[in-house]
Amino acid sequence: MSDADTQPTFDSLGLIAPVLKAVADLGYEQPSAIQAQSIPYLLEGRDLLGQAQTGTGKTAAFALPLLSRIDVTDKTTQLLVLAPTRELAIQVSEAFQSYARNLPDFHVLPIYGGMSYDTQLRQLKRGVQVVVGTPGRVMDHIRRKTLKLDGLKALVLDEADEMLRMGFIDDVEWILEQTPSTRQIALFSATMPAVIRQVANRHLNNPKEVKIVTKTSTAMTITQKYWPVSGLHKLDALTRILEMNEHDGMIIFVRTKAATVELAEKLTARGHACEALNGDISQNLRERTVDRIKKGQIDILVATDVVARGLDVERVSHVVNYDIPYDTESYVHRIGRTGRAGRSGTAILFVAHRERRMLQAIERATRQPIESMTLPTASDINAHRVNRFKQSISDTMDNEDLDFFLELVQSYQKENEVDPLKMAAALAHMAQGKTPLLLSEMEVRQERRERRDDRENNRSDRAPRERKVRPVTAEAMPLKDDPSTSMTRYVVQVGYNAGVKPGNIVGAIANEAEIESRYIGHIEIYEDFSTVDLPTNLNSDVLGKLSKTRICGQRTDIAKLENADELNKRAASPSTRKRPSGDRRPSNGGERRRSSGGRDRDNSRSERRPRAPRKDG
Repeated sequence: MSDADTQPTFDSLGLIAPVLKAVADLGYEQPSAIQAQSIPYLLEGRDLLGQAQTGTGKTAAFALPLLSRIDVTDKTTQLLVLAPTRELAIQVSEAFQSYARNLPDFHVLPIYGGMSYDTQLRQLKRGVQVVVGTPGRVMDHIRRKTLKLDGLKALVLDEADEMLRMGFIDDVEWILEQTPSTRQIALFSATMPAVIRQVANRHLNNPKEVKIVTKTSTAMTITQKYWPVSGLHKLDALTRILEMNEHDGMIIFVRTKAATVELAEKLTARGHACEALNGDISQNLRERTVDRIKKGQIDILVATDVVARGLDVERVSHVVNYDIPYDTESYVHRIGRTGRAGRSGTAILFVAHRERRMLQAIERATRQPIESMTLPTASDINAHRVNRFKQSISDTMDNEDLDFFLELVQSYQKENEVDPLKMAAALAHMAQGKTPLLLSEMEVRQERRERRDDRENNRSDRAPRERKVRPVTAEAMPLKDDPSTSMTRYVVQVGYNAGVKPGNIVGAIANEAEIESRYIGHIEIYEDFSTVDLPTNLNSDVLGKLSKTRICGQRTDIAKLENADELNKRAASPSTRKRPSGDRRPSNGGERRRSSGGRDRDNSRSERRPRAPRKDG
């Protein structure tokens, strides 16, 4: 537990007090390697070239120091962060909001394709100090002069290699050219291909370089599993795991010191021998607590990352990540508390839906897939409890001196003339005490509902039923409300296997091509592509922008439908890639959006003002 002493603390890095308080509230105890090395340079105003994998804590590495340099009295945009995907833009924006919780009058705005322009324009007009956006939408706002960068102090390129892979690097360079020459730049990339290095050479001013090589080795003796948090509360899920999984010693990791005490108290109340371990506990008491788990006087420690580093307790068979770690290296350190010296161990990770990105980062960093686990059902637990109760009866009969109690019950039966089985049942009830042996029927019914929901959510994992596939045709259908408008059929390279719906296609096209949705015609969705009817007079610039647009995480690569026969072959033998859960495929093999004048129900862009399609020339 001594390696923590040699590492810097957030207090020592020079962050302002409101940001430090937010860091403490969030449970950050020590900066990760990328944070410890990057924060001082960015606080000094230096340009930075950072190389670190996803999941190493790099969002905080640039957000914390740059927030410390923000002037909240100035409503102009002072910081721009470019991210490759809308999902990452939202995630980074939420992180800024969390870190700035103690900064009054602070505003951050995510901007990305598929989001209403009107909403973005209102917030930009009100004034935001930080904008986090995807390159395409940021370019649009700059060209419209709705995003002004005259007062920009800093710009961050997050996951630059991913932007290169997605074809955004030219857009990024154009944006860089629109920024003041005095702005500070931080570029972060997991890899450093030549093109990214050239961009850095052209635009960064004598940058400091930080390269982080993360520890990724995990013992092969550790079985890793994750539970997708849903339905049950995490505490209830943890209780079931404790009850049904045979374990010796266990360490449960949470993010904050307060959470260690709270969870330890709740587990103790449920009958588990458990204690908290955190940095607020004195060194002597910590050592006594560790000694108690080594001797078997307690079975469970609830701990934060820092105090548990270096712990080597032979009897720890399980590690539970009750709160997912902030970075992959912390995960490796956590699960390294089990499976030591060739011993086997089990590591369990609780993952909420919004934390799936970190799960993927952990799998990439450790180069090991982590399998999903199924929690024991209420019925499983009841059967387990009944068997355990029966076994305790057998153990008592085999190992205890029962002569006195035999005489006692014989005497009771003779005096009261009761059924021996009913008397035995009464004794069993007394032995169980006030705690019910079985989960209540309400909990069993709730469990059934959850399993039903899981079946609904996972239905897409099943093999698709045989169905009639709607033929692909090259002829566009006329608009119902405007049949005089000439229409052309296009193909986009995104389909059911990406979870796409008509509303996703309508929203992306309406926002990126600035076409009102009534001019977006018939849509057919197939397994790995879709067709959409659009006005014939779209110019090449609009089509070029649409081609780079991403729908459900995939580039559209939109093109005029030229070869219907080839697409019919694809439709008949679709890709076998798995679709996201929760999206049901209609039985006729193609989901349609009629070419009517009404807006599609899935399209939430009700705030858009009518705009006719662009024309050439």
